[in-house]
Amino acid sequence: MSEMTSSDVVIVGAGPVGLTLAIDLAWRGIDVTVVETRARAEPPEPKCNHVAARTMEIFRRLGLAEKVRNAGLPADYPHDISYRTTFTGAELTRIKIPCRRDRFTAKDGPDCNWPTPEPPHRINQIFLEPILFEHAAAQPRIKIINRTSAEDVVVEDHSAHLGLRDLDSGNVRRLGCRFLIGCDGARSVVRKAIGAEFAGDAVVQRVQSTYIRAPDLIDRQRHEPAWGTGSINPRRAGMVYAIDGRERWLVHNYMKPEEGDFETVDRDACIRTILGVDQDFKYDIISKEDWYGRRLIAEKFRRACAFIAGDAAHIWVPYAGYGMNAGIADAMNLSWLLAAHLNGWAPASILDAYEAERWPITSQVSRFAMSHAEAEIHRRGAVPETIEDAGVIGELARREVGHLTYEINVQQYACAGLNFGSYYDRSPIIAYDGSEPPAYTMDSYTPSTVPGCRTPHLWCADGRSLYDALGEGFTLLRFDLFADVAALEGAARNRGVPLKVLDIEQSNSKQASTGQAGTSTFGGSGLVLSRPDQHVAWRGDSQPDDPLALIDRIRGAANQTSQAEIGRAA
Repeated sequence: MSEMTSSDVVIVGAGPVGLTLAIDLAWRGIDVTVVETRARAEPPEPKCNHVAARTMEIFRRLGLAEKVRNAGLPADYPHDISYRTTFTGAELTRIKIPCRRDRFTAKDGPDCNWPTPEPPHRINQIFLEPILFEHAAAQPRIKIINRTSAEDVVVEDHSAHLGLRDLDSGNVRRLGCRFLIGCDGARSVVRKAIGAEFAGDAVVQRVQSTYIRAPDLIDRQRHEPAWGTGSINPRRAGMVYAIDGRERWLVHNYMKPEEGDFETVDRDACIRTILGVDQDFKYDIISKEDWYGRRLIAEKFRRACAFIAGDAAHIWVPYAGYGMNAGIADAMNLSWLLAAHLNGWAPASILDAYEAERWPITSQVSRFAMSHAEAEIHRRGAVPETIEDAGVIGELARREVGHLTYEINVQQYACAGLNFGSYYDRSPIIAYDGSEPPAYTMDSYTPSTVPGCRTPHLWCADGRSLYDALGEGFTLLRFDLFADVAALEGAARNRGVPLKVLDIEQSNSKQASTGQAGTSTFGGSGLVLSRPDQHVAWRGDSQPDDPLALIDRIRGAANQTSQAEIGRAA
């Protein structure tokens, strides 16, 4: 075993969560080492089909949004969700989602008019991950070690160290770090090292998943193509996702409760039933990955200097496509906290906010997904035998099932609430003012400046997105251009906290053309303090009586300060 080397931050796992975390830390001036078992350019399994709007906002800030949006399906390939009796059968209903060519111009439909400069994008992980990897590998602050496994992880109070095993040579060397982050999936070695156990629902559903090549399938459809196609009949329920818009498809077979284990179910017969094709139809299996839908959350996300994020911290049924996106939300929360400490303007106590903020959100979001899964599973078990019949009876069955299916599923495929509605209501680094955050559902939310909520988006008078105008650190949005903020600026300088003052004059024409709310969503506050992760840290009609106390609160150095001292100024 070779001697130990060291790094400020080590990330175990170079999937989308680990890579985005590394890119963001490097953007914030932090050196990072990433450890990954796969070889460079080795493709992931075809999963994570959806990049949420909140994640696209992050990619925009990091200079990646355009590359991501231009990858995946062909520009004119519909991103719709179609539900049919089989993939090649009669259509029951369709959820309209713009193709990427029309994403910024389409106005009609449940997935349009997003209150953001970056609406969602449908793209499989096999296209997304190489973009992230290429960008990360080009950053001088990021070192990626491929074909290497992390083992023998030891977490101490102020440092961690681990063995790095070269999977080709078998050689092991030790690596030390100030902070260790596990983005290494459901079997996380970092989660085990911090002694965190999963708790929740171990099996919600079982899915036999097969990645196939079938060039002839696209022309066998009776209806316009769709990104996702649900198969609904009494024999078998499944989903088919278009991967490249030409010949590659991902087929999910939802197994029935009474069926045995994965290998006892005839994979080929199930695929043909879902597709609606006979034995003469030719396809090739590229890979298969059978999995359990679960709702599991680690009892803790941190011990001392080690943290977990993404599937290492939580797993749930992948409705609303939010597994990867929730992991990236974890990563962005942790990234700015770590950078604040490592860059010297926040004490280590700021890191207490990670678990305090992310654990409740994880529990909240997982229950949304769980509730939706239960509704879908119930629907799958109640498909009428007449759904494929000709004539009036069949038409009636198809219409009723189509209506129910649309109502259940439009929420997960146009999930603005899940993207923007969640809030941090028990954070040690937010200055609360006694106001309640607005409630939200999977598909709807109310923009708000209640501390802890996402900073609402608007278009500025110069045509820029508010999010493009925000600073790298904190940004004080000044709606009252006569408000004196000198003392608050001075307190931030005193503590070394990066603070940009941004005077807001709204572009009413662009606001109207996009159908988005404007400055009214900011609740009339003259001042709104937005954090580096675009959540509201504080708001007021004027700067607080004790600006230094507010600055200490938001940088994690005011654990003993009364919230009442900092709260919204009169």
